[in-house]
Amino acid sequence: MAGMALICAVTVLTTPGTAFASPAKPTPGKAKSLEDVRKEIDRLYHEAGVATDAYNAAEEKSKKQSQQIVRLARSITKGQQKLDKLKSRAGAAARAQYRSGGMPSEAQLMLSDDPQEFLDGAGRMRQGEKATKGMLTELGRTQEDLRVYAKDATAQWKKLEANRKAKAASKKKIKKKIEAAEEMESKLEKKERERLRKLEEEAALKKQSAWVSSGVLKDIKGKATGQGKKAVEFATAQIGKPYVWGAEGPSSYDCSGLTSQAWAAAGHGIPRTSQEQWKQLPRIDIKNMRPGDLIIYHQDASHVGMYLGDGAIVHAPRPGRDVTIAGAGSMKILGVVRPDK
Repeated sequence: MAGMALICAVTVLTTPGTAFASPAKPTPGKAKSLEDVRKEIDRLYHEAGVATDAYNAAEEKSKKQSQQIVRLARSITKGQQKLDKLKSRAGAAARAQYRSGGMPSEAQLMLSDDPQEFLDGAGRMRQGEKATKGMLTELGRTQEDLRVYAKDATAQWKKLEANRKAKAASKKKIKKKIEAAEEMESKLEKKERERLRKLEEEAALKKQSAWVSSGVLKDIKGKATGQGKKAVEFATAQIGKPYVWGAEGPSSYDCSGLTSQAWAAAGHGIPRTSQEQWKQLPRIDIKNMRPGDLIIYHQDASHVGMYLGDGAIVHAPRPGRDVTIAGAGSMKILGVVRPDK
């Protein structure tokens, strides 16, 4: 089913000069106001997308910081156990010295008139001094390790709390933007909502047609790698599932949740957010694109789709929409990144 949808969509999306039926136009004043509504809703969802990327980034940082805190806690526990053992050994040595009248047994032996006993005592004394020095050094090092672990743990807790606040702020902003967009749309009559959706499609098709007409597809001839094919298969299998901000599947996705999970399914982990995918993954020229590559959109790298070939992408568009196939040029392209070599 997904394969048939892909073939049909690619045929439509990549044919220069394809005619698209225009819906009946309302009065000029109405069309203008509805177009303004479309642009405003698009802006709100774009800002929600930016906030979603910030939320996802904070979530990833929180996971890593939590893991680091757990590791530090284990280190502190082990260090404390080691410190307790060292203190116990030091205490035992002190008690032994007390029982001998404050003089180590080795020193007592050195007072012996027997030369052999004296030599043996001297040897044991040197060994004892060395062992005591080593124990004290180890005791000091363990105490310093515990101090550093505790300091690091405190720093991680502070970062974790900062990220918690950042997540809360992003979550609040996401909900606010989505609610504002949904409220605007809910005030429209049914026919206006249908017209609004067609205006969205027309705007996307206009951009896609201009992109295809530029001749860009003539130079794009790359073939997918084995991992790229697996990533594409996973992503296209999610077609029809709803966009939910912060979601990574299996029942819903946001844009970067879809691409990161697709490449994870292909056996190659990539950053979670579109902005980090743009920052960290190797960048390539559009003419060198191949299926499985990721196209990053908008100047702020707030959206991402997976290139399928023949000028099409699969992506999770925005709240209220499902994972779908779209024209690769239907949005403003920032650049292309490649997860695999």
